[in-house]
Amino acid sequence: MDFEALVKAHGETALKYIRFRLPANADFEDVYQETLMAAYRNFDLLKSEAAAKAWLIQIAKNKCADWFRRRMKMLDIALDDAPESVLSCGRAGRTTAEAVRDALDALKDEDQKILYLSYFKCLPQGDIAKRLNVPVGTVKSRLHMAKARFREAYPIKMMEETDMKTKLFETLSKYRITKLDDAPFACKWEELMGWMIVPREGETLSWGLYDQPGGKRTEYTEMKVVGKCEIHGIEGVEIKAVQHDAENYYRTGSINKIERTFFAQLTDTHSRYLAESHVENGVRKMFTFLDGDSFLNNWGYGEDNIGNETNLQRKGVLHRKGNVVTGGSGNVTMDVVGRYEVEIAGKKFDTILVMDVETFNDAVASESYIDKNGRTVLWRRFNRNDWALKRYGKPWTEMLPENERIIINGETYVHWYDCVSDYILR
Repeated sequence: MDFEALVKAHGETALKYIRFRLPANADFEDVYQETLMAAYRNFDLLKSEAAAKAWLIQIAKNKCADWFRRRMKMLDIALDDAPESVLSCGRAGRTTAEAVRDALDALKDEDQKILYLSYFKCLPQGDIAKRLNVPVGTVKSRLHMAKARFREAYPIKMMEETDMKTKLFETLSKYRITKLDDAPFACKWEELMGWMIVPREGETLSWGLYDQPGGKRTEYTEMKVVGKCEIHGIEGVEIKAVQHDAENYYRTGSINKIERTFFAQLTDTHSRYLAESHVENGVRKMFTFLDGDSFLNNWGYGEDNIGNETNLQRKGVLHRKGNVVTGGSGNVTMDVVGRYEVEIAGKKFDTILVMDVETFNDAVASESYIDKNGRTVLWRRFNRNDWALKRYGKPWTEMLPENERIIINGETYVHWYDCVSDYILR
């Protein structure tokens, strides 16, 4: 591949990426030219044609970061030690990104500075006072007013905690799963894998995570589709999620709440994640389907992140007899393996069982019991006996000796926890 072929094949994608990353009316054409010039100067560093697209997008990403740095320096804010991810804070899809940038642009420089120092740089108020050479009391009052003015300028109202109150029980009572002789039925399964919400406007969902044995709820999540979005030219919806009482993986500063934003797409054939965003150590982080393994390993599924099929039916790839599962072919390790009745929360559901073997990550399997409406009634996670062995120090058969076990292609997997949603209570 020569440079002209590179531009012909991937130049339009890079331009769309730049227009996506930068705010409206930005100098995206200049940034695109800077990207091409850098690619031309460093073309001999491209090792393979297969890596060309990702290589060019990375250069575009760096040039967008340079643009943000130049713009922030105009506000007299030193950015020598600021990571690139902070500079792209709020680039969570077109809906949120443009709204945030427009709201910030509507503020006075004084408000922009103090919001940046407080929320992007995470500086204590005392340090902000020294940086701006004003009393701490002045910082408090300015910050309070800047936040109020930002909320007024921001056109999208964030999901309030009072919008949704979980109806989920604190302890999951014993449920019963019975194998049926009837053949599995086909259904339309439009949920996002792992989070159980359908990415369609107007949808809401609460779901809880319940440790086993005992069934104690350890965390719960409230989700709401808040509007339309567009990610790298692909239309979808924006989903707000608030995790309560979850382990604070991302060091958000909150003792009991993590807020996420998802962007997802539902088509006639597939349901998929387009992007995910959360705050870590005070920094807003954003991952999209163009970010390679950093996105695909956590949120992607299928070739080129095509997503999970919505037309769910048995393929005959996996086979289950009792608690023994066999089969799997290449990357195809998810299949309908039977029909089951699930009795839970005083109700009986006719379901099909979808086994997922290590599509999320190595050594993790799951069971999804899905009814004829295409909704998950019960989701169960199993860990291979050696999963995270270095972290926990002993195998799962020793950690949870009373929990159910299944054998998948000769390996032992141990039941860890369950998830159910308020769908079963509606």
